[in-house]
Amino acid sequence: MSTRHRAAVLGSPIAHSLSPVLHRAAYEALGLDDWSYDRFEIDEAGLPGFVGELDGSWAGLSLTMPLKRAIIPLLDGISDTAASVEAVNTVVLREDGRRFGDNTDIPGMIAALRERGVEKVESAAILGAGATASSALAALARVCAGPVTAYVRSEARAEEMRGWGERLGVDVRTADWERAAEAFAAPLVIATTPAGTTNALAVAVPDTVGTLFDVLYDPWPTALAAAWSDHGGKVVGGLDLLVHQAVLQVEQMTGRTPGPLAAMRAAGERALAAR
Repeated sequence: MSTRHRAAVLGSPIAHSLSPVLHRAAYEALGLDDWSYDRFEIDEAGLPGFVGELDGSWAGLSLTMPLKRAIIPLLDGISDTAASVEAVNTVVLREDGRRFGDNTDIPGMIAALRERGVEKVESAAILGAGATASSALAALARVCAGPVTAYVRSEARAEEMRGWGERLGVDVRTADWERAAEAFAAPLVIATTPAGTTNALAVAVPDTVGTLFDVLYDPWPTALAAAWSDHGGKVVGGLDLLVHQAVLQVEQMTGRTPGPLAAMRAAGERALAAR
């Protein structure tokens, strides 16, 4: 095995990140006792210096906000998936010294949906228009056969989402956030907004619903996710996404095909329960 056994998650703020819990659980399940995974509070200004000082002991990095785009100029190459949304959340430090970026959020979303039996839908809705929304659109390019309606707060955001749709080959329509409750008629709704944003919508969940993918994991369940479950709908949560994208990161960084999905999810659930 390679002598490179260090990995970490970078971002700001980073104290809340569950990535160390998940990756360490994977290492334990795989018997990788000599691997370590840490977290570092790094902002955009500090990123070049941190990356420039990495030595041969490093195998990979996970990137969270606000670094997913800032990392790209520091890399030797990125995958087509990462290029499609101009966002990298995974860096593999190769033995020849090259730094390669990928995006495991997109296949992680697809895998999380597939785990809950969602393979294909005829239409979908997205709540929000931030960086996670573009990854959601990229996932929907492979999951949704028809139009996607994005509910946003400004025309600038609406234009941005339509632009992403054109780039990703998705038929994106936009609507004002005031009409967000209309999203619930779609067979798949992906909520990408910050904590608390959708709380007021919980009372508008109809009696018959499809699948909700809420990318938050803390606090969990969100008011919207709880209401969705109460109405018999299928719910995919942020921890599901986090685990699936982390499995792919572990595989790329260690060269081992991980089977510890259950172990990683259980570790994440324990960590959240302890907060």
